[in-house]
Amino acid sequence: MWCSSPTFRSQNKVAAAGAALGHDRTVTEVVRTRRQPPPFHRVAVQEAVARSPRMVRVTLAGPELEGFVVDEPAASVRLLLPSPGTDELVMPTWNGNEWLLPDGSRPAIRTLTPLHADPAAGTLDVDVVLHDGGVASAWAAAATPGTPTAVSGPGRGYEIDRTAPAHLLAGDESAVPAIGQLLEALPDDVAVEVHVEVTAPEARVALPAHPRLTEHWHDAVPDEPPGAALVAAVRAATIPDGAHVWAAGEAAAVQRIRRHLFDDRSLPRTQAHVRGYWKHGRAEGGA
Repeated sequence: MWCSSPTFRSQNKVAAAGAALGHDRTVTEVVRTRRQPPPFHRVAVQEAVARSPRMVRVTLAGPELEGFVVDEPAASVRLLLPSPGTDELVMPTWNGNEWLLPDGSRPAIRTLTPLHADPAAGTLDVDVVLHDGGVASAWAAAATPGTPTAVSGPGRGYEIDRTAPAHLLAGDESAVPAIGQLLEALPDDVAVEVHVEVTAPEARVALPAHPRLTEHWHDAVPDEPPGAALVAAVRAATIPDGAHVWAAGEAAAVQRIRRHLFDDRSLPRTQAHVRGYWKHGRAEGGA
């Protein structure tokens, strides 16, 4: 969820356009490739423990995770999963644009927040939201010690401005792991207000303690798109001068939050960090 889209120009289309204009010169194909992400490290599930009926914490372990360091909170890792219908983990190859399996198909890759990385022990925790129809959700629900997977990363996290007088953190269930990391990293002497939307009350989990934390949990609004309650909460929140905002969750919902912050409140863009973690209709939790 963190890479920009590549740009491709089809040689055939450009040549056809040149012929239509009466051009009789050779057309050179222009291809821009994406920067290759970090390689995948083979790991296996060490244990899987439920944090709530809606979230499971999976501990990954393996020699290839030794030295794996996550420097910033709210960072990201890619988790390579077995293709649906099989337990076999097949490693993909980078083709300059995307990861592909040997048969040319796309692998099942999901992006999650890396938690509690121990580079000495070679372990890494990730939290996965459980929901119907999700590849990562089904994998996490069935994970047992020894279940194979692979990890790529970490991607860049959130650089905290320690001079900010206050922070507003907002997200849905997929953002809970990152919110927890931010609470652990934020200075003790600044006010922190947290808003989280959950699909059901049993999805609430204990957040890390912070001396000046005010937390609000919001149940999803029936018959409304995901994030409706979160958007309303941000719109109603008091944001002190100089405060920084971090928000993540369903893409359309956080886009509404982005427009509200920048257009309605005229918040400087340097004071807001807003990220879409998943798209309604193509849900994958635990980012």
